[in-house]
Amino acid sequence: MKAFLTYSVARLAVFAVVATILYFVGLRSFLLVAVALLISLPLSYFVLRRQREALAAVVEHRVEGRRQRRTEIRDQLRGDD
Repeated sequence: MKAFLTYSVARLAVFAVVATILYFVGLRSFLLVAVALLISLPLSYFVLRRQREALAAVVEHRVEGRRQRRTEIRDQLRGDD
C-alpha cells in the first residue's frame, strides 16, 4: 500500500508542477489541464521509474502469493496432502 501511495502522490506532484509552470506561461482553464496531462504522463514515466518499479514489485509479490494460496487450496480440496 505504501508503494501505491508513494507512486500516486508523486504522479500528482509531477502533474501539479507541470500545471503550475504552464499557468505562469499563460495557459488557463481546460487547455491548461489537457496540456499538463499530456506533458506529465510521459514525464512521470521517466522521472518516477524507481517508484514505478517498486510498485510493480509489490504487485508481482502479491500476485505470486495468491497463486501459491490458490494452488494450496486446490491441492487440499483434491486431497493431495
